Amino acid sequence: MSATAGQAQGERSLAERLGLKPGQVVQEVGWDEDCDEELRQSIEELTGNELVDEDYDDVVDVVLLWFRDGDGDLFDVLSDAQTVLADGGQIWLLTPKAGRSGHVEPSDIGEDAATAGLSQTSSISAARDWSGTRLVAPRTRR
Repeated sequence: MSATAGQAQGERSLAERLGLKPGQVVQEVGWDEDCDEELRQSIEELTGNELVDEDYDDVVDVVLLWFRDGDGDLFDVLSDAQTVLADGGQIWLLTPKAGRSGHVEPSDIGEDAATAGLSQTSSISAARDWSGTRLVAPRTRR
């Protein structure tokens, strides 16, 4: 079912499930051919903006971080992602679901996020093959 058909039936789009809003700037990090195109298109439709890549040199509202086991050090990637976030911004860490190649254990996500100074606020099924974990910096950080 397309996102448009789902919206007509009152279902929330994939991007709405991530809490995204029109006008937000979303930076995509870690894109590869295994990423979910329906989720990417849903984000662009809802925000009205194309996803910006890792070379974008301004602040962003959201970082969409595709990460698989074997992509490097999650702590380093999360630390780098925070440098472009606007105040109140969020990181959506997308990892392959359990049983899929590249799955990242939730305990590893929690540990690396906490070490990077991030709080995990929610987890969702972001797409057919991807789990999403919403990470935010504590408001006390300035």
